[in-house]
Amino acid sequence: MLTLLLRSWSALGCLLVLSLPPISRQEERGKLLLVSFDGFRWDYIHRVPTPHFDAIMREGVQVDRVVNSYITKTLPNHYTLVTGLHAESHGIVANEMFDPHLNRSFSMDGQSAYESRWWEEAVPLWVTNQRAGRRSGAAMWPGSDVEIRGAYPTHYLPYNASVPFQSRVAQLLSWFAGPDPIDFGVLYWEEPDESGHNLGPESPLLDVVIADIDDKLGFLRDQLKWAGLYDDVNLIVTSDHGMTQLSSVKIIELDSYVGRDKYTWVDKSPVVGIIPKEGCFDEVYNSLLNANPNLYVYKREDIPDHYHYRHNDRIMPILLEAREGWTIVQNKTKKMMLGNHGYNNTLPSMHPVFVARGPAFRSNYVKDTMHSVDLYPLMCHILGVPPMPNNGSLANVQDLLKEGPPVGPARVPAPPPAPTHTPAPTPRPLAPSKPREPSYAWVVGLLLGTALVVIFLFVFVKQVTLKQVPTLPLGNREISQPLLYEELRL
Repeated sequence: MLTLLLRSWSALGCLLVLSLPPISRQEERGKLLLVSFDGFRWDYIHRVPTPHFDAIMREGVQVDRVVNSYITKTLPNHYTLVTGLHAESHGIVANEMFDPHLNRSFSMDGQSAYESRWWEEAVPLWVTNQRAGRRSGAAMWPGSDVEIRGAYPTHYLPYNASVPFQSRVAQLLSWFAGPDPIDFGVLYWEEPDESGHNLGPESPLLDVVIADIDDKLGFLRDQLKWAGLYDDVNLIVTSDHGMTQLSSVKIIELDSYVGRDKYTWVDKSPVVGIIPKEGCFDEVYNSLLNANPNLYVYKREDIPDHYHYRHNDRIMPILLEAREGWTIVQNKTKKMMLGNHGYNNTLPSMHPVFVARGPAFRSNYVKDTMHSVDLYPLMCHILGVPPMPNNGSLANVQDLLKEGPPVGPARVPAPPPAPTHTPAPTPRPLAPSKPREPSYAWVVGLLLGTALVVIFLFVFVKQVTLKQVPTLPLGNREISQPLLYEELRL
């Protein structure tokens, strides 16, 4: 009987293996920490010695050119990183917004930023991770202290800019190393964005800030090693956007072209939404259309396709975009910043840094280009969670992984040329992308395997039951012999 049971289980095991889809090591669940240094431009690592960035590049991967989401501002791009969606799809289209259906305004610095309804056009990765039965932790990441789709991160710090970087790291690593450890963490730091605005990216004083960021990255690496997590946690270090230098003579004054009583403006330079007053649309549009050669003016339906910035009602009827280095104001009464971002996302000055290392990544590998929307499916793959529909593609970045096919040999990046300020180039169209549905092949395999188990148990119980029926004496032939078919007919 035991032999029969073992043979049956062996056969069942073979059937189960054949019924399930193949699973590679890259589909195993991993741990991941995503770090954003706000406004850290891709070429800052070449300005001053950055030994800790260099170490991550040697141990892992670097991407030279990350094409981020339009508009190249903080909230839209941080939400893109954790949803894989363009701004028109995830709904956080700017740092300041107006929703005509809600008839409400949103500001990243106001209480409206904590209202769920602004964020729920998408599902951030920490929510998806928790729906898969895992745990997440967030240290000041934009939107992580908002209830989205009925959930917060498992652990999170309410946003407070005064909390030091070291404290944020300590709290996050305690969640990774605790009794119920998290699998996915996000960490945000406000610099060098703030200094980039105040000093300008060309200021030598910014070099000190960049060196300090590298020191902070070194602190994070040391703490990961001290906690015994460095070899187990996949670390991605990136940013939301870059920064470009401004000039007090490169000013576009709207008051010189159209009266303020004709429109309301939303958000700030270099991309401004315009809501014409009733009956004033044509007047406002025509007044601005050829007003200044450094000002691009679009009706919403005419915004270039490659921006992926048209199909959302939070995008205003008229969009103004300044040429790189120019500033849009109503008049010159306010103090000027020396650096800004938000411009055309094909401009190199708007592109962020990207380096990564860990058990999932190749070592000493440099990739030329990726899109920020591709990071989301990559992170889902590392975590082993099914992605929500998104605008990215794992195939575009799979060569960053150890088991991914390389698209070219590993190389050391050449020093970049000195920054120059030239007119904005004609945008290079990007191939349109559509949200991708996750595969459910594993569900089919699981159901088939369950069905085989149920069938086996039924057959096994039946066999055991029959073995327990006592042998009847031969003398009672009326019972021990089977009935003839004819005797069963009524």
